[in-house]
Formats: sequence, C-alpha cells, structure tokens
Amino acid sequence: MSLLSRVIGPKSKYEKDIPYTYEARIKIVDEEYNSFIADTICALVEHLTKNKIKPNEVEFYEIFKNEERKLNTEYCISEQGEWLSRKELCIAFTEHYPGHIHETGCTFEDREKDIIGP
Repeated sequence: MSLLSRVIGPKSKYEKDIPYTYEARIKIVDEEYNSFIADTICALVEHLTKNKIKPNEVEFYEIFKNEERKLNTEYCISEQGEWLSRKELCIAFTEHYPGHIHETGCTFEDREKDIIGP
C-alpha cells in the first residue's frame, strides 16, 4: 500500500453508492449489543463464521457518510440458514450493488480485511 493510499484511504471509500463501512451488531440484553466493524461485508461474515456467531443473532448496518441503513441479513445466509461463503456473497450482492461486483472482482477489493470489535 502506498503512502498516499494510507493517508487518503481506499479509492472505493469515496464511492457514494456503496457503504463506507459495515457494522454487525450482536444483541447481549435489551438495548445492549456487541459491535463489529469492517470495511467489507465479506470480512464481517467470515469473522462471524469463524467465531460461530449464528445469523439469527446478528443485525447488519451499511454505514454511509451521513447515514446508516439496516442491511437485510438474508443477503448473507443460505436457504439452510448458514452464512454464505465469500464467493456466494459476491453473487448475492450483485444486484444490491449494481456495477460494483463483476466476474473478475469487485469495487471493495482495495479495502482492508481487518475487524474492529470486542
């Protein structure tokens, strides 16, 4: 990663029609929840899968510059109720992010795969 890209961040973060970042909220009790943040939905789903957090325990949010939108978790789960693989997620989100996911990759490829959270 070049110095310039470290300073200004990934080019895709400046796209207005896709989220800046994503949040997964896992309810603890009442209004309390643990929160995980990632630059891509793929990284979040991979983290949740590795940590055996079930889809019915999670709410996703797309974070844009001036708003957050609840993301339908159904995009991320199979008919059997399990998390989708990275490749399956690409297919599932093709219509949700038109023009950003294609056969050879996606707009999100320039982003970090790290997770921030408890």
